[in-house]
Amino acid sequence: MKRIISKKSLREFWQKNSDSEQYLKTWYETAKNANWKSPSDVKLTYANASILKDGRVVFNIKGNSYRLVVKFNYTRQWAFIRFVGTHKDYDKIDANTI
Repeated sequence: MKRIISKKSLREFWQKNSDSEQYLKTWYETAKNANWKSPSDVKLTYANASILKDGRVVFNIKGNSYRLVVKFNYTRQWAFIRFVGTHKDYDKIDANTI
């Protein structure tokens, strides 16, 4: 991905949940250097990712302790971070619309 919007939300999350920091940093670097053209490309890198509608993908972070919802624009190589939170917080949102 050429552009990930916004790393700040990841940083703010790992400052409050320090056990997520290395996992989120690894995801960020992997995604930043990826050339994903479709959801199936994401699945090749992250087999446990859940593909949703409208370009959204849910990533399990730290053995599913945390969830990360990202909306991709594969054509422009943009990734928009829509949600990062605990599994419990994730259960309170609609990942298809957030």
